[in-house]
Amino acid sequence: MAFTGALEDRIALRELLDAYSDAVCRGDANDWAATWADDAVWDLNGQQVHGKDAIVTLWKQAMGAFDAVAFFTEAASFTVEGDRASGRAFTMETLKIKGGGLRRVNGAYADTFVKRGGRWLFASRRFSVLIDDAGA
Repeated sequence: MAFTGALEDRIALRELLDAYSDAVCRGDANDWAATWADDAVWDLNGQQVHGKDAIVTLWKQAMGAFDAVAFFTEAASFTVEGDRASGRAFTMETLKIKGGGLRRVNGAYADTFVKRGGRWLFASRRFSVLIDDAGA
């Protein structure tokens, strides 16, 4: 089964994905950072970044290359076990590159989540590119 655990937790995890996507679309580093645990790990196609501060620094650098980003997430699974969970999500991004051009990327995230202070956060996200038109 793709979705297991308490419905309340699964809804909160879906809302976490939505908050992440919303912050990306708005380019809001503070709201985006609020989705991560302090000791989180972000793996982008094999490049691992450890700790929220380093993750946010990398994200700000990456976002600096774009005038606008449309980022949408589709939850594929959540498995909730107490204050920890795992999940899978698929993404669709359209990136408006500074200086001109568009890039479209579809990807997959393998996620782990942790519930701290009654709130779900990303403990780790492992991103893999599925399709990248690289401005074609």
